[in-house]
Amino acid sequence: MDATQHGPLSSADSIDRHIARWGHEVPDLDPKIEGVVTRMQMLVRHLQRRKKAGLAKRKLEMWEYEILWRLRSAGEPYQMSPTRLAQVLDTHPATLTNRLDRLAKSGYVTREHASEDRRSLLVTLTKKGHNAWSSTIGDQIATERALLAPLCEAEREQLVILLRKVTLAAESDGPPLMPTLD
Repeated sequence: MDATQHGPLSSADSIDRHIARWGHEVPDLDPKIEGVVTRMQMLVRHLQRRKKAGLAKRKLEMWEYEILWRLRSAGEPYQMSPTRLAQVLDTHPATLTNRLDRLAKSGYVTREHASEDRRSLLVTLTKKGHNAWSSTIGDQIATERALLAPLCEAEREQLVILLRKVTLAAESDGPPLMPTLD
């Protein structure tokens, strides 16, 4: 199917035009695979831009939100070792140290020695950090809902099923795409 052949309810998008252009340059390009992968990439970029804009209204950067979110998702007492936090964020430890310094200075987190092992540090979400995260989550949810609003409930369910199938295949020969906190 080229960019001009669509079903009755669809029309060509920018990805179709991209595929049509590159189809001439790369004869082995599979338009269906290229369409799916490129759409996923572009939709993630679109979503990230929207989320960043929402966070900017609250004077938060995406990396700040990510750290607060990971600490919040750890459950009470909302703390994690810097090493584990760097792992789940897929961030270099030196980068994380710098970011934690900034978050601690802003009052969003504290770093304290673990009571059971004074050599270990724990990063803990403060009340101010909880409030900062809580103030953003509604905007984040609204942004995600807006992205998927063109789909009915059955289409969203089908998309979940299809993406889960692809995720399970990707995870079958590697680590989980979403790191666990255990």
